[in-house]
Amino acid sequence: MLDNIKGIGPKTATNLTKIGIETKYDLITYYPYRFNVLKRSNVRDLETDDKIIIDGIVENNATVFFINKKMNKMQFRLNTGEYILKVSIFNRGFLKNKIIVGTKLTVIGKYDKKNSSIVASDIKFELLTETPKIEPIYHTISGISNSQINQFIKNALLETNSVDNYVPEYISEKYKLRNKLESIIEVHTPTTEKNLNKAINFLKYEELFIFMLKINFLKQSRLTEGGISRDIDQRKVEDFIKTLPFTLTEDQQNSLNEIKTDMSSTKVMKRLLQGDVGSGKTIVAIISLYMNYISGMQGALMAPTEVLAIQHYNTIIKVFEHTDIKFALLLGKTKAKERKEILTKLNNNEIDILIGTHALFSDDVVYNSLGLVVTDEQHRFGVNQRLLLSKKGNSPDILYLSATPIPRTYALTIYGDMDVTSIKTKPSGRLPVKTYVKKTTEIKNVLDMMQKELRLGHQIYVISPLIEESDKIELENVYELKEKMEKALGKIATIGLMHGKMNSEEKETAMTQFKENKTQILISTTVIEVGIDVSNATMIVIFDSYRFGLSQLHQLRGRVGRNEYENYCVLISDKETERLTVLEQTNDGFKISEEDFRLRGSGDLFGTRQSGDMKFLLADIKQDFPILLKAKNDSQELLDGKDYKDGKYPLIREMIDKITKNE
Repeated sequence: MLDNIKGIGPKTATNLTKIGIETKYDLITYYPYRFNVLKRSNVRDLETDDKIIIDGIVENNATVFFINKKMNKMQFRLNTGEYILKVSIFNRGFLKNKIIVGTKLTVIGKYDKKNSSIVASDIKFELLTETPKIEPIYHTISGISNSQINQFIKNALLETNSVDNYVPEYISEKYKLRNKLESIIEVHTPTTEKNLNKAINFLKYEELFIFMLKINFLKQSRLTEGGISRDIDQRKVEDFIKTLPFTLTEDQQNSLNEIKTDMSSTKVMKRLLQGDVGSGKTIVAIISLYMNYISGMQGALMAPTEVLAIQHYNTIIKVFEHTDIKFALLLGKTKAKERKEILTKLNNNEIDILIGTHALFSDDVVYNSLGLVVTDEQHRFGVNQRLLLSKKGNSPDILYLSATPIPRTYALTIYGDMDVTSIKTKPSGRLPVKTYVKKTTEIKNVLDMMQKELRLGHQIYVISPLIEESDKIELENVYELKEKMEKALGKIATIGLMHGKMNSEEKETAMTQFKENKTQILISTTVIEVGIDVSNATMIVIFDSYRFGLSQLHQLRGRVGRNEYENYCVLISDKETERLTVLEQTNDGFKISEEDFRLRGSGDLFGTRQSGDMKFLLADIKQDFPILLKAKNDSQELLDGKDYKDGKYPLIREMIDKITKNE
């Protein structure tokens, strides 16, 4: 509990839970996202707009000007011993009485050479030492400052004698790694840059080692488990494919052949089917479920959100309308009476395919003859969930779908427990989405484009990166956007709203109204990113698009282009326009993901709402790929070793046992 830690009362403890800190261990592993190295700048070497860190003595009492009710500007002069610099800082008027003649200060900010001035971002009431001071910077929350978080962590560390260390001693010795508790202390109270780097390297290695240990354990389990061998009637499969209103692409057909081979063999299938947005992965998954059904087995399709699960359910109803297949939808919100009825039928083999969210794998959900599990948007389900899936039924085959294509080198490592199939071709008749990068000054041109699409009877997504206003970042938000769009286009369109803070029912209502064309413009945050299919939507406008990774923008762009019309994606941004032009030049998700890796690392590749252990605290798959490869080899060596098999590493055995039991 956090209440026992000095300085943390009930109110602060509640606040800390909002940033994922609920236990002492959460607190001490709440790592800084960057570090300020407080080293005195040589003013003579600086140019305008360079970062400056300088100390000195205040020359005059500070003055404060109020720009408006919410903003003030404080000014004073700082004598550095060599220069007199004019300092301005916004919204720190409350410090006025402390900044008086003779006060010793350090100022951090942006330098203006021409005017010998600084626009400060921070002020510290101390002079710099000759040895550079390293200051950890944390993500904060309203009501708790950076220094308070750091102090809470220091207080917690004073009460911490040991922490669980998952890296075996022989590996630490091999790489000359630091002790784990020492590393955690160093990260929060850095002594030197060299020591800090050593500490970070240990903590990154441990994260990646645990991750690869799970991957290799899954891979090993798969080789020892007996799979379900099916005799699939190819003629029935071909007859079913003929009922579809389109012809499969060559890549789709090849994917099905690989899946059929897996399902017919005695090994457990664990296959990742990755393909670009709109490449037709869903129909491959549905045909796979059909192959499983005609073999006399039950199937399950798991989606990451209720909205997407409902969409899959409706698609399956349509595709299987001429068959005797019985299916049901199970969600977290399914009422108790209906849920009980579904579970009884499932256990009695009266349901052939169950569709839903992770509720499909609750302890009370018991299948009669589960043969195939399809999980959509697999990167949202972590390794722990992959282990859990393996335990449902009698070693069912598992097909993972991902619309976030990633470079093969990375796929083979982070999905090392799976076979990887890629669909690169798109169904015929689909035109590439035309993409334009526009500045905010060109908004009239964008509104004209929107008006044209609306007059053609089409629909439009408008994306904002924020839900509410932020004092620190001036970005468009959904509420402001709705107001502006109503003024500009309200006469010819009804405008809907959807964001992550709505409950699932409100989101579903907003999405249904858009699908049924009751609203023509849907203003949303990125909750519409994955898999939502409204074929009448022909345009998506993304504000402040520089805030997103290229892969995430490509995912958003994939919400349109699901029809035979011309489709458009408009990226509105005054920053990073050169990076965004990649999307003007290509619709190939594989090329885009390569570029995203090159430019930004892996963070955006998996979206902002990564699940479980894919969201590392410190490690980055791209940046730390060499460490990941070491961790991969070391974890396999450990699993193969006699000491592990004899139970010499109880902590690691306990971790894997807990995961496999879903504790």
